Amino acid sequence: MKIRLPKMYRVELPLMTLCCLFGVVNLAFAQTLTPYCYGIASSADGSKLVAVASYGGNGEIYTSTNSGTTWMQQTNAPNLVWYSVASSADGTKLAAGPEYGPIYISTNCGVDWMPTTASNTFWTSIASSADGTKLVAEQGHPGMGPIYTSDDSGLTWNSNNVPSLFWESVASSADGTKLVAVATSGEIYTSTNSGGIWIQRATTGLYWTSVASSADGTKLVAAWGVGGIETSTNSGVTWTVTGAPTELWDSVASSADGSKLVAVSDNPGLIITSTNSGLTWITNSTSQNTYWSSVASSADGDTLAATPYNESTIYISRTTPSPQLSVAFVINNVVVSWTVPSTNFDLQQNSDLSTTNWVTLTNLPTLNFNTLQDLVSLAPTNDTCFYRLATP
Repeated sequence: MKIRLPKMYRVELPLMTLCCLFGVVNLAFAQTLTPYCYGIASSADGSKLVAVASYGGNGEIYTSTNSGTTWMQQTNAPNLVWYSVASSADGTKLAAGPEYGPIYISTNCGVDWMPTTASNTFWTSIASSADGTKLVAEQGHPGMGPIYTSDDSGLTWNSNNVPSLFWESVASSADGTKLVAVATSGEIYTSTNSGGIWIQRATTGLYWTSVASSADGTKLVAAWGVGGIETSTNSGVTWTVTGAPTELWDSVASSADGSKLVAVSDNPGLIITSTNSGLTWITNSTSQNTYWSSVASSADGDTLAATPYNESTIYISRTTPSPQLSVAFVINNVVVSWTVPSTNFDLQQNSDLSTTNWVTLTNLPTLNFNTLQDLVSLAPTNDTCFYRLATP
């Protein structure tokens, strides 16, 4: 792939395909935990995971810093029956909603937790912006309630101007401005100003159970409790029924660009994935005794974590990512970027593709919280440069 910048500052990039996209999800057993975990959330790179225990537990919250290989119980977490959890892109800021109680937040990867001013109620779903400052939470089933938002990492909450419904799931864009919420009674609402104003997009009569969003908030995916899966490419204005099978869908998740989707079902062992924004789906079966409750995805869609509500286990899928490089000329600098990968990569440079003289750059990437992209800013030169990502 060649990208032309202004003369003198031309940068040429080879199209790097480091691996093939996975065709099936191979879920590998990660670790046995004491409770049944109901909700799970992931950092952008998939390395930091947080799982909250519901039925069969005693208020446990577990975290992992190595993509689910090992887990640690956070003993400072309050003893509540947890239902939902959300994570910032770097995994440091967490927010958890209980079956009944206030929303709790953590600013140190789940080590310590503090209650917020959110009311004592049943919190069905919670979502976070990438930087963790903007949160949105739903008060819903088994009771009807409003939607609440916070713009200070959960310290204070405001009730939004939406009807009291049996809200079931909510999702947020990376910058926290675009929100989508679905109700068990069939309503879909969206907001483009962090919950200040909500617009009803659909009243289908369907039992919506889960919704997920791309980083920019334009691509959405929503699942029916009994039925199929729908997608939107215009921030929820219109929706299209996909070819997903009719099932008891419990949870969906999306990659940052909205191309890679995953859905888990109450039908024992059923997981489906898509690599083309839901146009086609691949069926992946696991243990026929596993009833899934929640699924989370890394930004690149190559690390997935799923929790069953009838097993004290957490399952992890890891696929070698194949990030694609982009380049831009910004204020006299060359900026190379790629979606935050779930595997470590080094950015390398070479002035001649006919040689093997690749040099690993020492510039550390910075995370753009609005796009979930790693960025490296480089001083331009008069030479032609090639860049690639390579595993250390």
